[in-house]
Amino acid sequence: MIRTVENQFLRISVSDHGAELSSVYDKVHDREVLWQADPAYWKRHAPVLFPNVGRNYKDTWRLNGKEFPSRQHGFARDSEFICTDITEASVTHILKASDSSREVYPFDFTLKITHSLHENTINVCWEIENDSNDTMYFTIGAHPAFQVPVREGEAQSDYHLSFEDQESLTYILLDPATGTAVPDKTYDLVLKDGICDIGAHMFDQDALVFGGGQIQKASLLFPDGSPYITVTCPGFPDFGIWSVPGSSFVCLEPWMGRCDNRGFEGQLSEKDNINSLKPDEEFIKSYKITVH
Repeated sequence: MIRTVENQFLRISVSDHGAELSSVYDKVHDREVLWQADPAYWKRHAPVLFPNVGRNYKDTWRLNGKEFPSRQHGFARDSEFICTDITEASVTHILKASDSSREVYPFDFTLKITHSLHENTINVCWEIENDSNDTMYFTIGAHPAFQVPVREGEAQSDYHLSFEDQESLTYILLDPATGTAVPDKTYDLVLKDGICDIGAHMFDQDALVFGGGQIQKASLLFPDGSPYITVTCPGFPDFGIWSVPGSSFVCLEPWMGRCDNRGFEGQLSEKDNINSLKPDEEFIKSYKITVH
């Protein structure tokens, strides 16, 4: 089922399937700004990535001497959540561990996701509780795709990316054979006044992966340099920017952790930027999408 809430600025829809944001309608400018999941390019809108962002090396992870299979971006995006609360301005969904989830992720957990409207901004809040008797390890991330271009007569390459107060950013790429990160080779994203163009070949090698908490705020700008979309994510260590060449979307992705490094075969607890929760502890993190 699709749940819809709105105010005078925005109308948003969230699906019970994956607790996925499936529409962000800009009422002020009378246009849809979220990618509408054309399967010819990418069949999703804004999936939640849990309990892993990206891929584990060889699609396997390890803990306490045991190995478990995994799939890219985890299972939450393909799970049925329960809508537990809906108000005029917010919708809340919950996912709990199941027999099938325990086969690949042997923890009891509660994942609560709330989408709420505040004028022209969507606040997305993740709350995770460890209901297990052991320390639980995970990464979690957002993957919203925005329509670029969103107006007729414009091209994606006419748009810009903006990063406040940054002169340059450093990113790494993914190994196409394994879908995992190649951390020992870095690239510079050169900016002018914090801005760069969205080049026609920017995503020829898949996503650009930024670490070290470099990106706490990122914006898409119209061809004339005016703001279109801003994603704000204070305290997030990782950030991905991705598109499919030839498509009309760009993803701005705040991540709490990321995919494995190529060749990583250690314990999940040893992974860079892994999040951990002791029994009965709670993790709370949120990010914002502003439509200008």
